[in-house]
Amino acid sequence: MQPWLHDGVAAPSDIQPSAGEWVLLSYRLPREPSGPRTTLWRRLKRLGVAQLADGLVALPADARTRESLEWLAEDVIAADGTAGLWVARPTTAAQERELASGMAAARAEEYRALAAQCRAAIAEPANRTRTLRRLRAEWRAIDRRDFFPPREREVAAAALRELASAVAEETPAVSEATP
Repeated sequence: MQPWLHDGVAAPSDIQPSAGEWVLLSYRLPREPSGPRTTLWRRLKRLGVAQLADGLVALPADARTRESLEWLAEDVIAADGTAGLWVARPTTAAQERELASGMAAARAEEYRALAAQCRAAIAEPANRTRTLRRLRAEWRAIDRRDFFPPREREVAAAALRELASAVAEETPAVSEATP
């Protein structure tokens, strides 16, 4: 054991634990071809990652997020890049709040856009049923990446329910009697 490694390092009991663990993906991809970089960017966006720095993203750690980032790391390596996965805890609650609030703000924007699309569909009766199906699928996609639900989530849910009611009202009731 090298004593110099432990100089100035706080004992584990001196460190205040933070609320949660995060899984981090550190990656680097060649500039050419650009296809793998674009694909990775789209997949990271779909997961709702927090971008910490160029080539470093984070998600709250659970089995699903860890597996998702493991798959992406394999894709990066297959595209002649380098990737590493890390599990970490922010050293302060403020750092974790900053990560969470950034992710919540991104989801809030998506929920606001979804609510606006619902209101527009209610005002325009053409293709409401198709629009409802599309917006429900979009809701599920946003919900999968919503780790810190903002208030806008409930606003979007109400708008989606209102659109579903409008679709139900315009759909003619099916007669139980057969002709």
